[in-house]
Amino acid sequence: MAQTLLSVSALLLSVALFIFGHGLQTTLLPLAADRFYFTDLEIGAMSSAYFVGMVLGCLGAPLIIMRAGHIRAFAALVSLMSASAIMHPVIVDPYAWFLIRMISGFCLAGFYMIVESWLNETATNENRGTIMSFYIVILFAALMMGQISIATMSISSFVPFVIASVTVSIAIIPISLTTSTQPAPITLVRFRPRQLYRNSPAAFVGVVFVGATQGALLTLSPLYGSQIGLSTNQSAFYAAAIIGGGMLAQWPVGRLSDRIDRRLVLVGLGIATIAASLAIAFFSPNEFLVAIVSAVLLGMFTQPLYAISVAHAFDHAPSEAFVETSSGMLLSFGIGSIVGPLAASLIMRQIGPSGLFVMLIVANIAMVAFILTRIYARQALTAEEKTDFEYTSTAQVGSVISPEPLDAEAEEYVIPPEEFPAYEDDIYNFEHAEEDTPKTDEDETGETAATQDDATDAEASDKRS
Repeated sequence: MAQTLLSVSALLLSVALFIFGHGLQTTLLPLAADRFYFTDLEIGAMSSAYFVGMVLGCLGAPLIIMRAGHIRAFAALVSLMSASAIMHPVIVDPYAWFLIRMISGFCLAGFYMIVESWLNETATNENRGTIMSFYIVILFAALMMGQISIATMSISSFVPFVIASVTVSIAIIPISLTTSTQPAPITLVRFRPRQLYRNSPAAFVGVVFVGATQGALLTLSPLYGSQIGLSTNQSAFYAAAIIGGGMLAQWPVGRLSDRIDRRLVLVGLGIATIAASLAIAFFSPNEFLVAIVSAVLLGMFTQPLYAISVAHAFDHAPSEAFVETSSGMLLSFGIGSIVGPLAASLIMRQIGPSGLFVMLIVANIAMVAFILTRIYARQALTAEEKTDFEYTSTAQVGSVISPEPLDAEAEEYVIPPEEFPAYEDDIYNFEHAEEDTPKTDEDETGETAATQDDATDAEASDKRS
């Protein structure tokens, strides 16, 4: 195991540094915006802008990677993210912060794609689960540490912005010095919401509502903590506790969903979220210990929802469509995340900090109601028909983690690197793929058969029916 992790140590170190800086900004920015007298609506719009950037990054970052290669694209995106972090205290204006957060979201989406495609290629069938599990653990641990680190700084100073920028900048060093060969070009797939809906309406609609609730919680929970009377330090721990609760519940809830209808698990988590949100909205726990316990419980109920939704989508998707399904679900989550913070901030402006949880209640009621209709409309799969729950392929961190290895000879996953100048000189063995794999026709945008055609998907859907 040590040798396995050593082979990807540079990547994992870059992940830890980059996500630490990102986590610090996640908690710092809503608190700093409140201190600078931004309105709740402006803070919500700024939070939504981050997810607008993520959606645009999912669509546009692969083109940058294919043009420049993994290492140069990584350096460019990380440098831009670092510059964005340091610009917040330089231009204290809600419109400027809206644009900066959009840029940050774009960079983060590209970062995830580069790291995950690199890890996928480095891994073998025997160690893929180990590598991806360590990646997920390091990612969320770094996110929590970044959120908590604000407790050691003053948000009224320039220091936390500098630390966020410097930490992100340093993330370039391990990748820049690595001797590993960059992997094949990034996977390119189409976003086809109608196809995703046909495969699994419960998963597709569910993940949009999950995006709305989790997007609001991730970006506005520090602001909520501050508004109910928690100190800056306590608000940071409150936000981190939600992530921590989710980490505790992911695996056991996922395994439970392997044994029973995943839609019932989604309904159960939705009802639990509604109950917890009602309690928090009415009682507004401002004692630190009570607030932390409520945040952990809320995280245990809300954070596994995305992974269970994606696992349910995999259950109804053909194996050759797993990459497209994973990417599509992430984009759907991003679209929901754009709406969530904005809607929550509007309600918070009207009724106060409890408006965040009113939005959670409304979104989860809608999600539960829709999934219940699907339970009656479609028979549940048996345990044998399901895809085993694997959190490393269902976490909402990127769009290229797949339950199946990415095979250089499989046209539905990888675009041959000879199409892109950035990869012409790489020491990557594609000769066998060129000999055995038939050439694909490209459309006007340069997209190849990495996107499956509609007829194949329709035929697969008919067989499952």
